[in-house]
Amino acid sequence: MRALTCAFSAYPAHPVQTTVSTATVRYTPRLSIPVNPFVPEVVKAVDSLHSEFRAVDNLVAYNSTRVLKAFHNARLGSHHFGGSTGYGHDEAGGREALDQAFAEIVGAESAIVRSQFFSGTHAITCALFALLRPGDELLAVAGAPYDTLEEVIGKRDSGGLGSLQDFGVKYREVPLAEDGGLDWNALMSAVKPETKCALIQRSCGYSWRQSLSVNDIGRAIQIIKMQNPECSVMVDNCYGELVESIEPPMVGADLMAGSLIKNPGGTIAPCGGYVAGKKKLVEAAAARLSAPGLGVDCGSTPGDIMRAFFQGLFLSPQMVGEAIKGSFLIAEVLASKGYKVQPLPRVPRCDTVQAVQLGSRERLLAFCEAVQRSSPVGAYTKPIAGTSPGYASEVIFADGTFIDGSTSELSCDGPLREPFTVFCQGGTHWTQWGLVLGEVLKSI
Repeated sequence: MRALTCAFSAYPAHPVQTTVSTATVRYTPRLSIPVNPFVPEVVKAVDSLHSEFRAVDNLVAYNSTRVLKAFHNARLGSHHFGGSTGYGHDEAGGREALDQAFAEIVGAESAIVRSQFFSGTHAITCALFALLRPGDELLAVAGAPYDTLEEVIGKRDSGGLGSLQDFGVKYREVPLAEDGGLDWNALMSAVKPETKCALIQRSCGYSWRQSLSVNDIGRAIQIIKMQNPECSVMVDNCYGELVESIEPPMVGADLMAGSLIKNPGGTIAPCGGYVAGKKKLVEAAAARLSAPGLGVDCGSTPGDIMRAFFQGLFLSPQMVGEAIKGSFLIAEVLASKGYKVQPLPRVPRCDTVQAVQLGSRERLLAFCEAVQRSSPVGAYTKPIAGTSPGYASEVIFADGTFIDGSTSELSCDGPLREPFTVFCQGGTHWTQWGLVLGEVLKSI
């Protein structure tokens, strides 16, 4: 038997036997890749983070087991991957299987996971409108909420477009303690009889504060319920899914919500969000997404989105683990250069966000430009700061991602205001952050 051969300049000019069984082909790569592509600062950091990385691997294994068990219990099959059209009634049980698996993974009675949620803010808004009625009070117990919720609440004027305040819902917040954590003493007496919903934002958002552990959330829920057992607790869980071995519903949260282009989408989900918690409240949130009476059985999901949702959820423990490792690496390297970081190096993570105080507009812009140059998509573009829907300040985003705006993939952003902090998220593999940091260190 003779083998076909093609001559390319990349191959050395020497005779090559054409018999398959005895052929020896030598290949000289065109690109000379260094033995270690990382800059010295990254090499040193990686060497020092062995125990932290190993702990993350153990977490990934534990959470992967939870996800796999939930898939088995939902009897997931390939027939669940088909899309649907129109009302979406004939979709072979995919919605039900996905909701069941997701609810089991997060320890909730029920869940609704849908492509029709087009952001985490949208899912959280549906949950808040499900819980609150005119005359009720919403209490934010972890300081000011994320920028995009300000117009939802009415803290910032929504132009009469239907904020909670427009519907007669009052709002109050408990400032953070001096150390950036929850003010436990203030929380002890913060809940009033008219307080019908307490909002806990797990992640730091655009604030220089500690993100909350699930144990902290559980402690806060106990304090809230002691003062008013009828007060529902809603957790903004964005960036927190699968970062720990437990989730907010397991410690008493009534509802939680988030986005599928963050952690639980595993970098695969092309869109969507979720609400999970007590069955009656999930149904109320579903009615805000659709309409009262339609429940959770409507809504088409065209194309191959269901497969992407299931596959992304299966991959999410691994993707979250890589993002956590990336956050450890960012903190270790930039703290060694004298920058303030939150969380501190080697501190256990409660979300996938790593904040770095850069101190100047120029360094914030340079950091984001370096990240964009190192991205797989749109590396030739230059991110420009500007206004963005839902944000009070100018914001700059660097997200050369395969899914538009996906913060489960490597990305960073930050508001153009003091102290000019960049917020880094995601990463499909920690080595990507290792490479990006080399570019960043040359730029700031």
